[in-house]
Amino acid sequence: MNILEWLKVLVLGIVEGLTEWLPISSTGHMILVDEFIHLNVSDEFKEMFLVVIQLGAILAVVVLYFWKLWPFTTPSKGWIKKDTWSLWFKVIVAVLPAALIGIPFDDQIDAMFYNYQTVAATLIIYGVLFIIIENRNRNRTPVITSFQELSYPTALLIGVFQVLSLIPGTSRSGATILGAMLLGTSRYIAAEFSFFLAIPVMFGASFIKLLKFGFHFTGTEMAILLVGMLTAFVVSILAIKFLMSYIKKNDFKVFGWYRIVLGVLVILYFVFAG
Repeated sequence: MNILEWLKVLVLGIVEGLTEWLPISSTGHMILVDEFIHLNVSDEFKEMFLVVIQLGAILAVVVLYFWKLWPFTTPSKGWIKKDTWSLWFKVIVAVLPAALIGIPFDDQIDAMFYNYQTVAATLIIYGVLFIIIENRNRNRTPVITSFQELSYPTALLIGVFQVLSLIPGTSRSGATILGAMLLGTSRYIAAEFSFFLAIPVMFGASFIKLLKFGFHFTGTEMAILLVGMLTAFVVSILAIKFLMSYIKKNDFKVFGWYRIVLGVLVILYFVFAG
């Protein structure tokens, strides 16, 4: 593979790392990027690569939040961190709706909705919703400002919102953050919970794609996958740190406007390119 092909892999890793955690839809960006960057691999490998590359992004969450997510402690403290176990159980509860619908209907959903019209529409719709909800919450105080205050029914409802992200262009983080904020969580808790939900969801999605593709890689394909994952990992670290710092003093409206502009650009590009 020549240098240009490796640059394409790096660009895809950068786009994945940036857009997976910001509520702006990694799928919407990948569709646009794929129009300009045609990776010289088989269609089957590319389909798998664009999903499994997310494993690098997930590892960024695991590394950044390791001690918050690690459920064990020292013998003097009883070995078990009860609050962390409770958080993991809430994550499992929130993951169930997407798993029950996404696993059996993954191929059908992609076949029906993986097109630029759907992606553009969901980019714009959820962009408008971000602006509306932030305006609605302007003078409201969040009722859930810690994971101890996040109840299991609320976690399940956030998981129901995550189901919406099965439609391409919605953004998994965008759907869960919007849902959590509607249910009264602070921006900070909404964002962190969306990160934690990604761990089982994206591991599961990647595992399914690997099973469908098979574990028979050429040396070049394995190198492409590892470089893409490593790039996504490094960029994800930076993106997560940026987002958590940004929302301490700002709201999500800028991401709403960005989604609207991107949705319009997607429509214009495909209408005139077609």
